[in-house]
Amino acid sequence: MARPRKERRISCRPAFSCFKPNGVAMGELSVISLADDELEALKLVDMDGLSHQDAANELGVSRQTLGNIVAAGRQKVASALINGFALELSSDNQNVDHTTQ
Repeated sequence: MARPRKERRISCRPAFSCFKPNGVAMGELSVISLADDELEALKLVDMDGLSHQDAANELGVSRQTLGNIVAAGRQKVASALINGFALELSSDNQNVDHTTQ
């Protein structure tokens, strides 16, 4: 039996729910879903420049878990950009504490 997923603290809200290639209808695109915690981890590490340990503390997970979340998020973003997929910013509310700052 798998361990229950630890609650994450999410503070950023995306301005839009989806990014897609220009000039292509959404119905013609494959969609990759980027979870809330993946977006938050990318923001903390890549945009805010926090160390993995500091970002893990902000998100409320271990450093190793943060590394796994960042890797998954980066892979999804790169795949969407390279392959021309739509990137859907999901609102996975399971085990997420949406804090506001």
